[in-house]
Amino acid sequence: MPQPPALTDRAALERFRTRAHRDPALFLHEDVADEVQERLAEVNRTFTAPAVVTGFPQLWADRMPGARIVADTPVLDLEAGAHDLVVHALALHWADDPLGQIIQCRRALKPDGLFIGVMFGGQSLHELRAVLAQAEADVIGGLSPRVVPMGEIRDLGALLQRAGFALPVADGFTRRVLYPNLMRLVQDLRAMGEVNALAARHRAPLRRDVLAHAVELYHQQFADAEGRLVATVETLFLTGWAPSDDQQKPLRPGSAAARLADALGTVETGLEPAPFAAPRPAKD
Repeated sequence: MPQPPALTDRAALERFRTRAHRDPALFLHEDVADEVQERLAEVNRTFTAPAVVTGFPQLWADRMPGARIVADTPVLDLEAGAHDLVVHALALHWADDPLGQIIQCRRALKPDGLFIGVMFGGQSLHELRAVLAQAEADVIGGLSPRVVPMGEIRDLGALLQRAGFALPVADGFTRRVLYPNLMRLVQDLRAMGEVNALAARHRAPLRRDVLAHAVELYHQQFADAEGRLVATVETLFLTGWAPSDDQQKPLRPGSAAARLADALGTVETGLEPAPFAAPRPAKD
């Protein structure tokens, strides 16, 4: 069976990450690491065999000493059933097969082990995508892929169930980052290795007239009252537990021993009867 075309140029992605290591701006990765640690504290459980899948190993080695640090390669270097926690940290949006990555993490977990996957969501950099597409269309009459496509939370949450996780939860948050100009935004993207590594990208540099028009459009459409450019970052969290016999199970419908209205001290109001449907016409 023919393989689908690759989404990501892995060699280019590694070059861009290596360049980012020289002068990093990893504030989004640091925010995610802080959020993961806060969520783990709320779980109120000690994890003794964690693993982290990441493109920036030093950051996570500092945050989670003793964790196994794993590169986000197509085949993850994870041993089956070896970990009670696996964090996939801001790399799933570059995966050609996100479901395959999640399944590999699921297999690496012990029963009742926890998976936390973090990735950028579909609203991320929608301003930059819009102005680049419009600028190319206006100047050269076409467009090329410039920003990696990112998933929507309603679709990504379903991947947890497909991967076999129990108690799946998908949530996230959106923040706005303000920049004095478009060049500062591009510099930050380079300093965190998030520039265009799409396999189908146009290899030639962006034309100066296209870039100038994109700058003009960005200021017209997405600047705040003080002239600062708004860049949206949506961060999504996928959380699930490896199935275990001693996990809590949902009750069967109709098996409740008490009425909710009694517990809330309120009066139950019945639903209005549904209107009668019009009779179907008789067949000849």
